[in-house]
Amino acid sequence: MTTTEKPDLSWLDDVTMTQLERNPYKVYERLRAEAPLAYVPVLGSYVASTAEVCREVATSPDFEGVITPAGGRTFGHPAIIGVNGDIHADLRSMVEPALQPVEVDRWIDDLVRPIARRYLEQFENDGRAELVSQFCEPVSVRALGDLLGLQSVDSDKLREWFAKLNRSFTNAAMTEDGEFANPEGFREGDEAKAEIRAIVDPLIDKWIVEPDDSAISHWLHDGMPPGQTRDREYIYPTIYVYLLGAMQEPGHGMASTLVGLFSRPEQMEEVVDDPTLIPRAISEGMRWTSPIWSATARISTKDVTVAGVDIPAGTPVMLSYGSANHDTGLYDAPSTYDLHRPPLPHLAFGAGSHACAGIYFANHVMRIALEELFEAIPNLERDTGEGVDFWGWGFRGPTSLHVTWEV
Repeated sequence: MTTTEKPDLSWLDDVTMTQLERNPYKVYERLRAEAPLAYVPVLGSYVASTAEVCREVATSPDFEGVITPAGGRTFGHPAIIGVNGDIHADLRSMVEPALQPVEVDRWIDDLVRPIARRYLEQFENDGRAELVSQFCEPVSVRALGDLLGLQSVDSDKLREWFAKLNRSFTNAAMTEDGEFANPEGFREGDEAKAEIRAIVDPLIDKWIVEPDDSAISHWLHDGMPPGQTRDREYIYPTIYVYLLGAMQEPGHGMASTLVGLFSRPEQMEEVVDDPTLIPRAISEGMRWTSPIWSATARISTKDVTVAGVDIPAGTPVMLSYGSANHDTGLYDAPSTYDLHRPPLPHLAFGAGSHACAGIYFANHVMRIALEELFEAIPNLERDTGEGVDFWGWGFRGPTSLHVTWEV
């Protein structure tokens, strides 16, 4: 094919959401090779699939953050991941202070380590466990739930909320007319939001008159004139964002890291013997299976050409960070987990002004949880009688991880 010829992308007409949710790698491998920026009909959007194009769009002054249609339907406005300008600056100033490294270092160990120990004590003498539901997800949601001020909400309910919001957010299939192909797919998300409001509204009523050190209380008060708080309708979309992405990411990141280590037993042994390798193991796990796979987007603010494709002003582009992290232009054998891979930067936490605000927090939740897990059960083995299935196009992680050990 000469440089003037356009690739034949008619095969994209046959791509389905089921394909993308079960195994997006084949589709994105072909996109990276044939069209790093291409229109994917089932998503009703252009998609960037290589590291170079994802980073270019994410950091370009010609693009602004925008929420996907399914994300907008799920979260409402103004969600922090889909706004720009003064509103985005205000929301970032609202959430970022508690997530700064100097602040996180002050309390992260005291927050996460007792949570991890509490869940480990429930099964460490059993000789077997399903780590996604018994450890990875519960530690993740409990740590963030307590940070937000939701100690009264049990971990199973928090997990249920993020699962329902996840299915709503990733209900992304579109018709040729630009309508949602499955409107009923948002019902669970609506149910979760109604439950969240019923529980959080009374807490907000209390925090307005009796502020405390919880994150949501700070969101209400910080940066506001004396006697004023931010309106709850203004912060609820960002609360929903946190109850999905910020709760999902550390749990699925550590689960994917474990699956990767189990695929390389000699590397698992290295990490168990030397816990200082855990951050490196997590970084590779996040690259290998990015928890936030294709959940972010940008919109062009002017006519622009990217990767040889003319993009009119007002065109949304989805950024597939999971695909970018498998870019063979950067990584040798990217589908293989390798603790000793040269430490190149990855895009699991995004890029540009809309990069994840909780990078430091999430990495330390995963680190502490895995430190406690390997300390308590150093002889952990994957139960090979059970398979490991990954699911998700927008957010991705193992649905279960069965393990055994000698007690």
